Amino acid sequence: MGLLDVFGKKDVSGELTKKAPYGLKLSLHPFRITANRSDSVRMNVKVTNRSTEPLLTSVVVQVPKKLGLDSTCLSSAREIRIGELAPGDSKEFGVDIFGGTKTDEGHYDINVTAIAHYRNYAYVLNSEKAATSLRAVKA
Repeated sequence: MGLLDVFGKKDVSGELTKKAPYGLKLSLHPFRITANRSDSVRMNVKVTNRSTEPLLTSVVVQVPKKLGLDSTCLSSAREIRIGELAPGDSKEFGVDIFGGTKTDEGHYDINVTAIAHYRNYAYVLNSEKAATSLRAVKA
C-alpha cells in the first residue's frame, strides 16, 4: 500500500510519460503570406487529449524572427493556457501570424508544442510537438 493510496489518489505518471498524450492538427488560412509587406494568416490549432486522464494543458507557438505573433512582428513566441482537458476531449483555437517588411520570400517553419502539466503550469509532465511550414511569396 503506497502513500498515495491512503489519500485515495492513484499514480498515473508512468502511463502519461510513456506515450504522446496529445494529438495536434495545424492548418493555415490562407496557406501563404505576401513577402516584404504587412500581411497575416490564421493558424488553426486543434489539441486532442489521447490519454485516459484529464490533463492541465498549455500550447506554445514559436515562429522565426522574420515573422511575428503581433502586428509589429516583435513577439516570436506565445503560450496559450487551455486549462484542464478531459480524456478524449478536443480544443480548437486560432493564432494570427504576421509578416512585415523584413519577411523575405521563402519557407518559414512554425513550431507548436502541447504541454501536459501537473499541479500548476510550472511543472511539466510530458509534451508533444508539431510543425508546419508557411510560404512567403512576392506579390
